[in-house]
Amino acid sequence: MSGAGKPRPESGLELYAWVFMRISGLALLFLALGHLLIMHLINNVEVIDFKFVAARYATPFWRTYDLLMLWFAMIHGVNGLRTVLVDYIGARGWRVLSLASLFVVGFVLLTLGSLAILTFHPPTTP
Repeated sequence: MSGAGKPRPESGLELYAWVFMRISGLALLFLALGHLLIMHLINNVEVIDFKFVAARYATPFWRTYDLLMLWFAMIHGVNGLRTVLVDYIGARGWRVLSLASLFVVGFVLLTLGSLAILTFHPPTTP
């Protein structure tokens, strides 16, 4: 153990979740800072409108960028909350109910966000 908290898991799902949290956290750091730089520092509120987003989403790069940020953020957040629920809910029934609810809500939000990114097609004007 290298400090406070629990030691690194030895194997199984917990090890994969532990590794994912480190990788996704690092990826999110760069993705979120890039998003902040482009959407809030380089461009201001006068520039960002529907046309700006439509032009941005005309390229696969920005759709992929936003999709990666969404997926990493949602799965990272759900996994973190899962860890908190497992740590603090002792009764098996309540833990199963809370985890099932968390996974359903997480899946629904991830699906809706992915659909919004992948199916965005601005109307063409003649």
